[in-house]
Amino acid sequence: MATALHVRGVVLPEDEVRDIWLVGDRVTLTPVPGAETVSDGGYVLPGLVDAHCHIGIAPGGAPVTELAQARELAAMDREAGVLAIRDAGSPFPYAELDDAEDMPRLARAGRHVAPPRRYLPEIGVEVPADEVVAEVTRQAAAGTGWVKLVGDWIDRDRGDLAPAWDEATLTAAVGAAHAAGARITAHCFEESSVATLVRAGIDCVEHGTGLSADLLDLMARQGTALVPTMINIETFGHIAERAEAKFPGYAKHMLALRDRFPAVVSAAYEAGVPIFVGSDAGGGITHGLAAQEMLRLHAAGMRAADVLAAGSWRARDWLGFPGLVEGGLADLVVYADDPRADLRALLVPQRIVLRGRVIR
Repeated sequence: MATALHVRGVVLPEDEVRDIWLVGDRVTLTPVPGAETVSDGGYVLPGLVDAHCHIGIAPGGAPVTELAQARELAAMDREAGVLAIRDAGSPFPYAELDDAEDMPRLARAGRHVAPPRRYLPEIGVEVPADEVVAEVTRQAAAGTGWVKLVGDWIDRDRGDLAPAWDEATLTAAVGAAHAAGARITAHCFEESSVATLVRAGIDCVEHGTGLSADLLDLMARQGTALVPTMINIETFGHIAERAEAKFPGYAKHMLALRDRFPAVVSAAYEAGVPIFVGSDAGGGITHGLAAQEMLRLHAAGMRAADVLAAGSWRARDWLGFPGLVEGGLADLVVYADDPRADLRALLVPQRIVLRGRVIR
């Protein structure tokens, strides 16, 4: 029989002092004689989730070229208490990490499906409109249940953000992913692309700076999720500064999107849109910042308890990684202080257990 571990503390979201036993990679609430107590006291959460992460993109934006580098990036998230990751597009295939005992749980998209010559070099598979459906189908098979679409990007001829393809192509991409049995999400900054994709029934919106009130109401009714990546949106000032001389309209648009975004997130929350924590780590954003993203969501108006759900148990359920219930997965983080009272407690994990193994 696998070595059993025992944890006792205030378990969230139940908010009660409980004993939990971890046998191998599973949770049981039935006492296990002889189990080793690895934590007694504090506040116990199912492992945190970063629902927008890129462990196949190296710092600086180039593709990861070796499996060891992807492992190193994922370990940075793990050490911050992030025990499940949704990789929202990777140019480097790392299926070997899907079941690695020392790595966070992974839900992966394949490569970004992007428009020709209008996205980050070497990151996506760039295809014209007539090849989008076929490529979405291929990427559905390359991932583990998710497809990532680039919904919009700068159009240098227009000098501003613009949809990656026409409305019919964006709509068809959503249908192709669903026909292939995958969920689909999309990078969306500007207004028209996100409107098309939400109305087409996309499963999730990444960033969503261009969302309007009517779209938020539709997302809430449909159950369309939003991963705001507020850390990423804070970089828009730097992007605008670099672009100002050549693309002044684009620079002005990016600043306007940045400035309105906290109100967009607040309105999404009030409308009942499912919101999940995502840092957009990879490239320009450092790994291990999910807790910092949670602080930003709280500052935008989300209640602390809902932020915790968005970055822990509710996000795990959304991705198919059950929490601290009978038969659930043996991933947990213990904090000395109550994160509901002060989310900064998340910055100092006291004990981390992943797949039934003590990480620290």
